[in-house]
Amino acid sequence: MNKDLTVGEPQSVLWKFSIPMFVSVIFQQLYNIADSVIAGKFAGEDALAAVGASYPITMIFMAIAVGSNIGCSVVISQYFGAKWYKEMKTAVSTTMLASLVLSVLLTAAGLLGSRGLMHMINTPDNIFGDGDLYLRIYIGGFVFLFLYNVATGIFTSLGDSKTPLYFLIGSSIGNIFLDTLFVAVFHWGVAGVAWATFLAQGIACVLALVTLKKRLAAIHTEEKAAAFSWNMLGKISRIAVPSILQQSFISIGNIFIQGLINSYGSSVIAGYSAAVKLNTFAITSLTTLGNGTSSFTAQNLGAGKQERVKKGFRASVKLALLITVPFFAVFFFGSHAVLSLFMNEGSTVAMETGAQFLQIVSPFYFVISLKLMADGVLRGAGAMKSFMTATFTDLFLRVILAFVLAVPFKTMGIWLSWPIGWTVAMVLSLFFYKKGVWKNSFLTAAEEEMEEEALVLEAEGVIVFPEEGNI
Repeated sequence: MNKDLTVGEPQSVLWKFSIPMFVSVIFQQLYNIADSVIAGKFAGEDALAAVGASYPITMIFMAIAVGSNIGCSVVISQYFGAKWYKEMKTAVSTTMLASLVLSVLLTAAGLLGSRGLMHMINTPDNIFGDGDLYLRIYIGGFVFLFLYNVATGIFTSLGDSKTPLYFLIGSSIGNIFLDTLFVAVFHWGVAGVAWATFLAQGIACVLALVTLKKRLAAIHTEEKAAAFSWNMLGKISRIAVPSILQQSFISIGNIFIQGLINSYGSSVIAGYSAAVKLNTFAITSLTTLGNGTSSFTAQNLGAGKQERVKKGFRASVKLALLITVPFFAVFFFGSHAVLSLFMNEGSTVAMETGAQFLQIVSPFYFVISLKLMADGVLRGAGAMKSFMTATFTDLFLRVILAFVLAVPFKTMGIWLSWPIGWTVAMVLSLFFYKKGVWKNSFLTAAEEEMEEEALVLEAEGVIVFPEEGNI
């Protein structure tokens, strides 16, 4: 059900909206983790390493989908909050058509370049074949992944965080079942893991698109909305392109780090692969709360309610810190226990590698949670320069420090680059939030429409006078 986030007590509204999104991430990450758990347990350490070696490359494709999700959700939330439903529908259809074309092009490019990408990150010979196979099957289903993520962004823009949850629950259960069937029963190895994800994601995508079509049809407008608008694509791109670049550069940075880690051999790769999946679980959960804050911010700024944004930010920080506590406790004090889910006895080097990573980064989840909530406000307001400055600072520091610190401290030096980058970026994001750059960077739908009408009248030779009080 679509929900207006501009009314009601901000903390209650934001928490009720964000918690289903958080639960959705739990299920999404469960089936990502299930891929590695089942590969490691039933196909061995090399299979776990093969899935892990291709992971940073798959994250580039995911980054583009997530960036597009962010771009469309901010614009659609703006129109929905301002009650401009015709423009909202045009934004939705324009997004879906552009996403279909982009995802097809990226799929073709990925299939042609998969082996080159695997070589680029120094994938060891003993896991290269399986890693490349997993990557090609994953890329083959990228259209489903892309459209599903964009559809999820549209649902949340309309204030509906429960529908994506239902799809993810079904998709996660289906993926885990297919993983077990293909790998443990049919013994398809890495290919079975990839095909399970392909099928589960494809079914979820089709169901999401059908539901979205019905949902939009129920929103009535006086005039028929245009199916595609270049002008609307430009508005979406102003948010989406920086978001895609931000997400992609992070993934590219992770590829450089993965290449460095790959030089330490398959046991270290396996340990890092398991640990980074758990780390991604935590960070993605917090990022999703930030996305909820973005939708809340966009709707309320679209309705001209700045004070609600401040209250929403404080509410999001409280929720993020509460959710951070169990992640820290489990990963810091129970690192060996959770890593044992991925590995059989005897994987000593892999186990110690993963445990060291988790124990170094998990205390700083409290730091990164503050950054991600501030980012949610900046992104929801369209303050992309400030958002990207903080994010790229984190990225550059992590990549550079990983190579510098690896010389004296080896793998531990690589892990130390995470908390340093997060801390500096957190300071920047909070500075931009406190400075209030988000207040003046957002043009409400009503103001935008007035501005466009003024330009049209001016072009026709009509003089437009400002309203009293706005001079």
